[in-house]
Amino acid sequence: MANKKAFFASLKKYIDSEKFSLPIFDGVSVRILIELLKKEPNLHTVEKLILADQSLSGNLLKIANSPQYGGIVETTSVKTAIVKLGTLEVLKITSWDINKKVFKSPDLQANAIMKKLWQHSLGCAFAAGLLSKLLDFGVMQNEAFFAGLFHDIGKLLILKVFVEKKQKEKSTSLQEQLLLEAMDVLHPEYGFFLMQQLKIPQIFAIVARDHHLHEFNQDNYLLVLTRMANHICHHMGIGLVIQDPSFELLETEEAILLKLSESDLETLKDFLRSTSSLTE
Repeated sequence: MANKKAFFASLKKYIDSEKFSLPIFDGVSVRILIELLKKEPNLHTVEKLILADQSLSGNLLKIANSPQYGGIVETTSVKTAIVKLGTLEVLKITSWDINKKVFKSPDLQANAIMKKLWQHSLGCAFAAGLLSKLLDFGVMQNEAFFAGLFHDIGKLLILKVFVEKKQKEKSTSLQEQLLLEAMDVLHPEYGFFLMQQLKIPQIFAIVARDHHLHEFNQDNYLLVLTRMANHICHHMGIGLVIQDPSFELLETEEAILLKLSESDLETLKDFLRSTSSLTE
C-alpha cells in the first residue's frame, strides 16, 4: 500500500510540475477536431488546416479515391475530398492520424498498453457514435464519436508522463500493475485537466471527468451515451479492462435511461465485432 501511494504521488508530482510539457497533441489536429465539432463547421478553415499537414491531406485524398468512395472522376483537391466524405468521416480520418502520431511509444511495454488503450478509445467512439444514430437524444454523431474517443485521454497523459519520467530517470522501472492502477484512478482528473489545457469544449471535458462517477448528471445524454459505450466495450473485452461476462448491459442505469433495446445492443455488438482494428 505504501509503495502504491508513493508511486501515485510521484506521478502526480511529475504531471503537476514543469518537467512534462503539454499538450501531447500537435496543434493542427486539435484545431481540426474542434472545428469539426461545431454545429456548422467552417469547411474553408478545415481545408486550410488539413493542407498544413502533408500526411493528413495525402491520407484524406487516398481515402476519397478508394473503392468505397471513388467515382468516375478522381478527387484531386482537399476541398472536394471534404465535401465528398462528409465531416464525420473527416473526423474519423483525423482521429486515425492522431493515433499514428500520438498512441505510440519507443518503450515496448508502454506501446503494448497504448495499443489496447487506442482500441478501447476507438471502440467507444464507434459505439457512442452508433448509439447516437440509433437513439434520438439530440446528440450529434460527431459529438458522440469525439466524446467516446477522448473519454480516457487522461490515461494516455499518465502513460506518456510515465514513459518520459522513465527515460529521464533511469532508476524508474515499469511496474505495470501499479501503472495500470494509477491510470485507472487518476485519469478522470487528468483527462479533465488536459482537455482544459487544450481548450477542448467543456462538454467533452465533463465527459472525461464524470464517466466513472456513481452519481452523474442523467440529463447529460452525451455523458450517458459515452458511459454506455464504455460499458459495452469493457464487456466485449475491447481495451485494458475486461468486465465480468455475467454483467447485464441492459440492466445498467445508462441502458435504462437510453431505453436501449436488445436489438439495438446486438446491432452495435455485431458492428464492433466486425471491426478488425479493435481486436487485432
